[in-house]
Amino acid sequence: MARSSMAFLAVFVAAAAAAGSCLPAAAAGGPLPPAGTPLSFREGYTQLFGDSNLALHGDGKRVHISLDERTGAGFASQGAYLHGLFSARIKLPADYTAGVVVAFYMSNGDVYERTHDELDFEFLGNVRGREWRVQTNVYGNGSTAAGREERYGLWFDPTEDFHRYAILWSRDRIIFYVDETPIREVVRTESMGAQFPSKPMSLYATIWDGSSWATSGGRYKVDYKYAPYVAEFADLALRGCEVGRRAREEPGGAAAPAMSPAQRSAMEAFRARYMTYGYCYDRLRYPAPLPECSVGPEAAAFFPSGDGRAALRRRGRRHRTRAGADSAV
Repeated sequence: MARSSMAFLAVFVAAAAAAGSCLPAAAAGGPLPPAGTPLSFREGYTQLFGDSNLALHGDGKRVHISLDERTGAGFASQGAYLHGLFSARIKLPADYTAGVVVAFYMSNGDVYERTHDELDFEFLGNVRGREWRVQTNVYGNGSTAAGREERYGLWFDPTEDFHRYAILWSRDRIIFYVDETPIREVVRTESMGAQFPSKPMSLYATIWDGSSWATSGGRYKVDYKYAPYVAEFADLALRGCEVGRRAREEPGGAAAPAMSPAQRSAMEAFRARYMTYGYCYDRLRYPAPLPECSVGPEAAAFFPSGDGRAALRRRGRRHRTRAGADSAV
């Protein structure tokens, strides 16, 4: 995955002129587009680490990555992309998974060490009987000091079957999806400036030990007697503007139009019910909200810590005898 930074910048400039033409047409305000024909692992990806902890199945169309006492595992796309739709169907490890982190994300940290961009899905394991948490994050131009984390519960058990997780990234907005439901939209604003991701990124998937923070702030660690922890990936889709190659173009505008009313209603319903933390409502970290945050009456649904009041009430009703144990972070 090593690249020359100067060469990378040169192809970035060339790709930027036609960036929007690679967005799937169905993403323009309608339902989440289909994944299309997935590439096999050998056609589109390369292993990063983990040697035998990465295994291919189904003629290379499905990938298993596992965590044990020896190592985790990870892989990345062979190319980098400037905008597009990136998705996978993922099935998470079951049983006791505290401290386990499965990540599906876009990044260019291998090229821009100090000014990297990143779009994250992070799946945070939990103790037996407590649900996984999903965290999304957005970094632009090395803005790691200004974490834009949000966390959510899910309406299903992600260990029982595969579910589709997708990132739609255009020059003016980013949308995270779970199955057909948009769960988060980040709209590019003048106030965000360079902190909106705008440089080509590769797609990554990893599993690793996050014992120091991932479950109840590090209270619950990975217990390797339950290892190996196996995350399964299928239908990995790269539908975007590939830098340095002829883009796999599909009809579409230079920018993704806003969501349809039905999509927006579905997103708002999801966030009202399942959002457990929002950085825009965290007055402890950010006494003044970050400039892109538009905080209205809904802020009353969150504690000053940014944690959702309704989520904590539901958690308390279900787990009165073990308060706080299922908090992901």
